Amino acid sequence: MGAMEQWRGEAAFGRRVLVVEDEPLIALALEETLAEHGFHVVASAQTVAVALRHVASAQFDVALLDLAIGAESVEPVADRLAAMGLPFVFATGYGRSALPPAHAARPIVAKPFRTEALIAALVAAARHAAQSA
Repeated sequence: MGAMEQWRGEAAFGRRVLVVEDEPLIALALEETLAEHGFHVVASAQTVAVALRHVASAQFDVALLDLAIGAESVEPVADRLAAMGLPFVFATGYGRSALPPAHAARPIVAKPFRTEALIAALVAAARHAAQSA
């Protein structure tokens, strides 16, 4: 079994994702890619305010956070997720050095996305959170 098939099998166990991405075309592409690998995007947000509402109300297993949402930092969303003990992965083209200091050790996926890296990061974050619970 190849790596993609293994991740697809693991992802099929109801991995529900919150996507915080300000570019509509990227958000749509992410939704399609994730669906192809057994994930379900339960909510998508293009602003920090909307993302915080989804964090408070949506049921998800892991979040994917674009580091920069327009002119806003996604740090308040990351802070809230961390306080709630919910797993998340940062997505950024700026590298690890751009992460907020409080979240410097969090998983990161480089933009532009490589599908295998994206799926692996989400599965690993969700698995780690489940094992820590």
